[in-house]
Amino acid sequence: MDLIVTLGVNGLATGMLIFLLAAGLTLIFGLMSVLNFAHGGLFIWGAYAGVWIYTATNSFILAIILAILTGLVLGLVTERLIIRPVYGNHIQQILITLGFMLVLQELIKVVFGPDQKAVDPPAWLASSFQIGDVILIKYRLFIIIVGLLLFFTIFFLLKKTRIGLIVRAGVMNREMVQTLGINIRFVFMAVFMVGAALAALSGVLHAPYSGVIYAEMGLEFSILAFIVVVIGGMGSFTGSLFAALLVGLAQAFMAYYVPALSLAVNMLIMTIVLIFRPQGLFKVKG
Repeated sequence: MDLIVTLGVNGLATGMLIFLLAAGLTLIFGLMSVLNFAHGGLFIWGAYAGVWIYTATNSFILAIILAILTGLVLGLVTERLIIRPVYGNHIQQILITLGFMLVLQELIKVVFGPDQKAVDPPAWLASSFQIGDVILIKYRLFIIIVGLLLFFTIFFLLKKTRIGLIVRAGVMNREMVQTLGINIRFVFMAVFMVGAALAALSGVLHAPYSGVIYAEMGLEFSILAFIVVVIGGMGSFTGSLFAALLVGLAQAFMAYYVPALSLAVNMLIMTIVLIFRPQGLFKVKG
């Protein structure tokens, strides 16, 4: 039982990190119908920018703030220069964002160097709790709490506020919202920036969790984020949360009981979901 609890906490922490990355992708696709394969590049830039300031100041809070700011700025640049010319064309979106992903990956090596960088959790999150024979690592609990807080915050903003109403109305009928005097292009740009900031936040939180970061992580996690979005249902914010937790738990338990399948389990889950429920676990209305 103690082992199951430990693996469960590890799986939930991994799932929450994946969710933060996939949540940004879900917002961008679900609300703007944009296939952004450069999302992993935003993730790794958030990781490197955060680790840089964390190393210089030993402040993890500053690292998180800088990572989010980096995501916002890169999100603005990506939307204005890369995405805006190809709105409505998914094939062009895939090609241009995949190319931009590779550019962001190589720029990491130019700015921060090609070597891997080791990262330790901050001192106030480096220890653990022990309840009976169960050891709970503080940093993993911290990730779970952050993920839940962000989920409920974004869910509330989308469903219960005027901003969320404008965004959802703009998705359904852009022209109608424009006639009401609302700059829907600015609204969509802001949504893209928020999605990019979530990717960057996921990157800086993942750095102490994995203990090491490297430039190629962006492409690897970009693929993982798309798997989660497909499993949860394209455009479903709630679906991304459940799919990410499912993938995280599956990885944790498979890595312990059947290590040979730990890398393939994500594809296996996605294949099963696509066979029996092609629209994903949570179908988006409309």
